[in-house]
Amino acid sequence: MKAFRLILTTTVFLLISCTFSMAQCAMCRATVGSNLSEGRGVIGTGINDGILYLLVITYLSIPTLIFIWFRAAKKEMRLKLNLNR
Repeated sequence: MKAFRLILTTTVFLLISCTFSMAQCAMCRATVGSNLSEGRGVIGTGINDGILYLLVITYLSIPTLIFIWFRAAKKEMRLKLNLNR
């Protein structure tokens, strides 16, 4: 039950904070657009790398949390089965 509460709390927190990260996309695009029009493409590359970094971390953290939850549930199920014998 504690694991479920932790996952639920984490999910709610991530959903609430997601709106803040989406708001940055328009700012990043405007920055890249103005820098590219001035001939400075290095800043745009750095911002794109940062966006990809945030994307990869998100897509790696969710399966990791699912794996940890599955492993804990499997361990709990084994304990319940051993106590019933």
